[in-house]
Formats: sequence, structure tokens, C-alpha cells
Amino acid sequence: MSKNNTPDCKQENKAEEQENSSFVDPATIEEAAEEVNADAVQAENEADITTNKIDDLEKALEKEKKEYLFLMAEFDNFRKRTLKEKSELVKTAGEQSLKGMLPILDDFERGLKAAADATDVEAVREGMELIYNKFIKYLDQNGVKAMDPEERDFDTEKHEAISVVPVPDKELKGKILDTVQKGYTINGKVMRHAKVVVGQ
Repeated sequence: MSKNNTPDCKQENKAEEQENSSFVDPATIEEAAEEVNADAVQAENEADITTNKIDDLEKALEKEKKEYLFLMAEFDNFRKRTLKEKSELVKTAGEQSLKGMLPILDDFERGLKAAADATDVEAVREGMELIYNKFIKYLDQNGVKAMDPEERDFDTEKHEAISVVPVPDKELKGKILDTVQKGYTINGKVMRHAKVVVGQ
């Protein structure tokens, strides 16, 4: 029997084979290490890029927030300023209207003084007519006009029926028989409805 075929030799051969099969070439280890390092560097670079993107997005978000808050503050200021201007405009418009009526009030005061000592009724009446015409002219200049009293058809948009009177003639039904209080419009819009008596 040869030496190589003894059980001890077989075991030695097996051990050698195992040693040879578990032996790793140092070059292969180095390549694997380089690959691992390259993967780690790539992962680190990707993490840096992601972090940079997150930082950029956070900065952009912060900038948008600041611009939004600035716009909100600007809009709030604009709204307050507009309300203030509108309020002042309404006050000023009212003031202008009343200021225009002061000369008419002066005329009334003079007329009342003159009427206290006057003996001529016709002169007093003429004076009152002049003041009345001046007042009507002032209202007309400001867009206020009396509704036409000759308008005989009842219209709920313009008239307010305070009384309904039975009429014998069918043609007078739904017609205005009498105007108790004149109606007025301002720039075409009804300012005060005319109070009327309507036929039924």
C-alpha cells in the first residue's frame, strides 16, 4: 500500500485542499476594499447632494414665507388705507352737500326777518318762491329730481300706496288719484318713494 493512500495522508491532503480553497488572493481583497470605499464615497456624495438640496429647499421655503408675510402686510395696509379714504370721502361728500345748502339757509333767515315786518303778503310769497327755486336748482345740480306728478300709473318701484279708493270708472283702477308726498330720485335711483292714493 502506498503512503499517499493511508488515512493520515488523506486527511493531510484534505486539509491542504481546504487551506488552498480558503486562501484568498490579496489583490482580490484590495479590489473588494476599493469597491467598498468607492461605494461609501458615492453614498457620502449622494448624502451631501441630498443635504444640499434639502438646505436649498428650506432656504427657498423661508424666502417664500417672508414674501408671503410681506404681501399680507401690504394688502392689510392697502385695505385699511382704502377704508379710511372711503370713510373720509363719504364725510367730505356729506360736508360738501351741507355746505352748498348754507346759502339757502341764509336766504331763509333773511326771508323770515323780512316777513316779520312785512305788510305786503305778495312780496313775502315772491321771496319764498325765489328761495324755493334756488333750493330746487341746488338739488338738481346734485342729481336730485322730483318724480313726475303727472305719472298716473301706479308703480311699486316708485310709489307707495297709503290709501286705496274705490272708483266708478274702470279706467281709473290702478291709477294714481292723488300724490300726498312727492317722491325723489338721485341720479336715476329712487331716493324716496312718492306717497299716493290709488284707485281700486
